[in-house]
Amino acid sequence: MKLGHRLTQLNNMIPTGYTHIWDCCCDHGLLGAALLARQAAPMIHFVDIVPPLMQQLENKLRRFYPLQCPPQWQVHCLDVAQIPLSDYPKTPLVIIAGVGGDLMIELVNSLCQQHPHRQIDFLLCPVHHQYELRQQLITLNCRVIEEKLIEENRRFYEILYVSRLTEDTAIATPQLRKPISPVGEQLWQVTSDKQRDIAERYLNKILGHYQKISRSSPQKAEQALQDYQHVSLKA
Repeated sequence: MKLGHRLTQLNNMIPTGYTHIWDCCCDHGLLGAALLARQAAPMIHFVDIVPPLMQQLENKLRRFYPLQCPPQWQVHCLDVAQIPLSDYPKTPLVIIAGVGGDLMIELVNSLCQQHPHRQIDFLLCPVHHQYELRQQLITLNCRVIEEKLIEENRRFYEILYVSRLTEDTAIATPQLRKPISPVGEQLWQVTSDKQRDIAERYLNKILGHYQKISRSSPQKAEQALQDYQHVSLKA
């Protein structure tokens, strides 16, 4: 099945080189299947907590991607917070997309707390609460690798490709020392009229959102509103 614009962008941002990629909250497994098709990693993990959905997905995977030796994929019906990262020594890529920023904060925070000495790379695409998610990523000592702003079906999406570093990995990977911006940096660097249009409309939507909140809860929106008011688009 053809990927939509959002999943295509996620797929394009994932480099080869990971040993294990975890496609979490994977729904119908479209992104993970695309990763399998292009052999993005030796092992692709599909994770969701809904048993019937995962059984259907496993049946499809067995049909279109028959298990080999060694296997190239594995289906896990469990809470994302419980994925067994400790069973695999190398840096994993954990993809979480299609859920709200509040749940995403909870999942990312839980994984980082359970594996405090592991470098974990995340590819995140929240439905909302992007500002709050960024605040938590900053608290968790994550560093930005790449970020994108896209529009699909009249909805805006921020895609955050980040790495949670420990003290040891921060020394070993100095290229990942750039901290995450509370409002994003690469999002506002436009190279075409189309990108400028998307960025301008997205920024106006965010400003309107926090201005509305500030009328009833000024303290809740004050910092976010100030941060976004200082955003300027750059060519």
